[in-house]
Amino acid sequence: MHDVISAIVLGLVEGATEFLPVSSTGHLILAGHALGFVGPRADAFEIIIQLGAILAVVWEYRALLLRTAHDGLAVPESRRFVLALFVAFLPAAIVGLATHHWITAHLFVPPVVIASFIVGGVIILAIERWRPTPRIETVAQIGYRTALWIGIAQVFSLIPGVSRSGATIMGAMLVGVDRAAAAEFSFLLAIPVMFAATGLELWENRHLFSPADAEILAIGFVVAFASALPVVRWLIRFVSRRSFDVFAWYRIAFGLALVALLVSGRQWLTR
Repeated sequence: MHDVISAIVLGLVEGATEFLPVSSTGHLILAGHALGFVGPRADAFEIIIQLGAILAVVWEYRALLLRTAHDGLAVPESRRFVLALFVAFLPAAIVGLATHHWITAHLFVPPVVIASFIVGGVIILAIERWRPTPRIETVAQIGYRTALWIGIAQVFSLIPGVSRSGATIMGAMLVGVDRAAAAEFSFLLAIPVMFAATGLELWENRHLFSPADAEILAIGFVVAFASALPVVRWLIRFVSRRSFDVFAWYRIAFGLALVALLVSGRQWLTR
């Protein structure tokens, strides 16, 4: 029963935070420690259920994805879109493969997450105030050089607490991508990134799970999908009118609150 409750809670946390610039991985690590759901099996579970949230993007953008699949590389617009995603995907894929085990072993801990929350919030505030005037207003206008920069920015999201969506959106805005287009490209870029990450995690940690774990994996997966879908729809509307300042202040306030708990010696933050 404890694992089922943990799966539901972590699925909700994943779906609610995956596409916001607040770090789903960071929130999952903290929630897992609070629930006592820790260790290699828990770390793998937290990455695997992210695929549920990613499928929410696949569903929301199914028309674009089906059209792109139908057109393939023969149609210039589809070819440019697919290759831009591939270029943006490469940097984190290469660095992630090289550092995956070290990051999981050394950085999946609350102190790293807390520091990333605070520093990331400060960076978001800075970029919102000093970013260049947008010159790219749609995903279709994102070229290969811009995509490469977004991909390099995504590398920083390998650090738990940084936020994959936050890194890619802020990286895009730094090179002149409109806020809404940056968010949409970040959502679409999540599809190959998270499919690759989930596949790698499933393969490398297949020995940690048994057929009995199918239930909690399915629960976490479905809850993550159901909770992520309204967040994706809401965020696109939100960023069309508002800045990301509210998420930056949330990160800073949440991080400072966790620092206070850490200093007070709360055991769930140190185990």
